Amino acid sequence: MKHSLLLLALLLGFSTLKAQTYFPPLTGNTWSTTDPATLGWCQDSINKMYDWLENSDSKAFIVLKDGKIVLEKYFGTFTADSFYVWNSAGKTLTAYAVGIAQQQGFLDIDDATSDYLGTGWTSLTPGQESAITIKHQLTMTTGLDDGVADPNCTNPSCLVYEAAPGTRWAYHNGPYTLLDSVIESATGMTLNAWVNQKISSKIGLVGLYLQNGYNNVFASKARGMARFGLLLSQDGYWNTTAVLPDITYLNEMRNSSQTLNNSYGYLTWLNGKASFMIPQSQFVFPGSLCPNAPSDMYAAEGKNGQIINVVPSQGLVLVRMGSTMGNSLVGTQYNDTIWQYMNHLNCVAGVADQQLESIQLAPNPTNGIISVSELSGNEVFELKNQQGQAVPFQQTGNEISLKNLQPGVYFLTIRKENHTKTFRVLRN
Repeated sequence: MKHSLLLLALLLGFSTLKAQTYFPPLTGNTWSTTDPATLGWCQDSINKMYDWLENSDSKAFIVLKDGKIVLEKYFGTFTADSFYVWNSAGKTLTAYAVGIAQQQGFLDIDDATSDYLGTGWTSLTPGQESAITIKHQLTMTTGLDDGVADPNCTNPSCLVYEAAPGTRWAYHNGPYTLLDSVIESATGMTLNAWVNQKISSKIGLVGLYLQNGYNNVFASKARGMARFGLLLSQDGYWNTTAVLPDITYLNEMRNSSQTLNNSYGYLTWLNGKASFMIPQSQFVFPGSLCPNAPSDMYAAEGKNGQIINVVPSQGLVLVRMGSTMGNSLVGTQYNDTIWQYMNHLNCVAGVADQQLESIQLAPNPTNGIISVSELSGNEVFELKNQQGQAVPFQQTGNEISLKNLQPGVYFLTIRKENHTKTFRVLRN
């Protein structure tokens, strides 16, 4: 009897917790909001973040708290009704679509990719090719060479052997894009038809994949991105509607999927891990992917800073759409800067702390020269290596030179009065 009462209490508690999440209607523009002041967020700090977002070519920015909109801002001519590409943030949507195909019995991610694409989809030997699985595509560990002339190319001549599958992590678009063909072969439906029927129609997401060269790039409104972020936070359900009721797959998707890049799940970026890798590099950087973001955050990220962040511990979903913000294939450093501003939204921040908040570095990663913005002239700088040892550097005005340092991770601390701000700098 006691066990039954305890189980009933747990179920009631779970139901109450789930009921706290708001889900917007599938159609129309109605979406409940939360006043940021109720979270202790100061409008002046919000405006400073908006200014920085606008100056860094943002188009849209949305923050949800328990499903309700807390912040929503559009820049320039971009509006709530404007469509924009997700770029590689759409990879996470593809991973979700693959999970549904597996849950419904159309495929198994441990199957050989050749089972769906046929033999000869690469230029590998039959034995090498048959060793590549769907899971290797989901985890960026196919072993195919990402150093080819066009890493987006999906032709067999572009897909050449570099290492055994599962032994090398490399951010490689070509093998990823072929997951679209795997879905189509397995389900008998086009990629857009599958995603629309199994995901978009169930959460009110209006969007589609557009072909751009070899790539299929998803496009939607900013609120569509927010809807998918809300779905990502909900263990496979949109309110009471099952979308991907496979908690095992979802847990694999948002946890380390291999031991090479701890910060990568199934086409999803993970924060709070001991180390990380970035596109176009084989260097393993120690530390967390976004040190200023909550450690339990996971993210969909794409070129030019298309970002969906999910923070389960805080009930937050954060979305950013934008244009140019550097050459990185994913906006990890940019995302970390967003969280520097998010961490200073509380109204109790002091003047010196707010001044430090506005200081930014670029470029990062760097080949040696970093520009520091918004200096007042009385800051003190200190640079340390991964072992916590002070290292020499040159400063001229607002420029810092790391040219004499070896490639790796460094930590630049800027001190003003009794306040400090530390940047993680990646020296290429």
